[in-house]
Amino acid sequence: MNFTLIPQQQAEQLAWLEGELKKSRTTPFLAVMGHHPVYSDGPHGDHPVLIHDWDPLFRKYKVDLYLAGHDHDMQHLEFENHPTSFFLSGGGGADLYGLKIDPSKRSPFAQKIYGFSHLAVTQKQITLRHVDGDGNMLHAFAKTADGKAVLLHA
Repeated sequence: MNFTLIPQQQAEQLAWLEGELKKSRTTPFLAVMGHHPVYSDGPHGDHPVLIHDWDPLFRKYKVDLYLAGHDHDMQHLEFENHPTSFFLSGGGGADLYGLKIDPSKRSPFAQKIYGFSHLAVTQKQITLRHVDGDGNMLHAFAKTADGKAVLLHA
């Protein structure tokens, strides 16, 4: 994977990210958003640099949610004993990408489909939905403030 940053810039950005993550929370949830997914069932696959640099920080600071795009599909990945739900919304209109990893291997959801995503946040939970281009719900889950992810629609 090519990086456009020189090593010093990459180190500075990683230090900045950790500085932001370790700040005292004023909300019940901590979310991070980026363009590239850390983990993806899509054609680009898992991102080794982000896994190396970011995944330990997500675990250490108990990041609840990581939102990404890049792959032209819709995904929601959960990993056992990982505090972070990985939610990818990339089905907005460009050519769709085929999935590289069978969705049944790393669920709960991955689909090559056009659509959009909806996010709702309250003090008690985050609710995320993938919706197709006609407005039909494809997948939904909620994450509670204690870190539990519960499927609402699969």
